Amino acid sequence: MTDVAAPAFDRRMLEALICPQTHQTLRYDAERQELISEGANLAFPIRNGIPVMLIDEARKLD
Repeated sequence: MTDVAAPAFDRRMLEALICPQTHQTLRYDAERQELISEGANLAFPIRNGIPVMLIDEARKLD
């Protein structure tokens, strides 16, 4: 079985995305494959190169 890397997140997309809760810009965490909303204290996952911008899917930050 061969390891298949997940598609890369297109960082240019980050300029168009905003937090659905605060409407502020997001920070990309490449290591965790998440988009961070500092204002909402949430981390939105990136799955298969696609950001999941649903508040119900976001992880609360400590």
